[in-house]
Amino acid sequence: MTQDLDCLFCRIVRGELPSIQVDEDERTLAFMDINPASDGHALVIPKAHARDLHDVTPEDLAACSVAAQRVAGRAVKHLGADGVNLLNCAGEAAWQTVFHFHIHVVPRYVDSPERDSLRLPWTPTPGDPARIAATADLLRATA
Repeated sequence: MTQDLDCLFCRIVRGELPSIQVDEDERTLAFMDINPASDGHALVIPKAHARDLHDVTPEDLAACSVAAQRVAGRAVKHLGADGVNLLNCAGEAAWQTVFHFHIHVVPRYVDSPERDSLRLPWTPTPGDPARIAATADLLRATA
């Protein structure tokens, strides 16, 4: 398993830094976020170092998704969450601050602002259909 000696999350995996762990398997570790957006906000990481979504192996990405599903299910069952957001930030422009791939599991609570401070970071407005279609063409490109 590849690790980065200076990476904050790799240090948590190695037990060099404390964390409040909530789930672990052979490939992943989940622990509570120290800057939570809501009650139960946890992070799921691969134990092997990967900088971001573009660097993580397909196997570790799949394992993190399954672990996030487990943690999300527990948030609904045991914390009474009304829903759950999964969030990944890949790159500084996308708000990534720790450069080790991770998935935020953010339980959501209807009408409970004391338990949930996450707000939608954009205003939903209809897009230009021609621009949407042109962008879709670019996303379908395979090379």
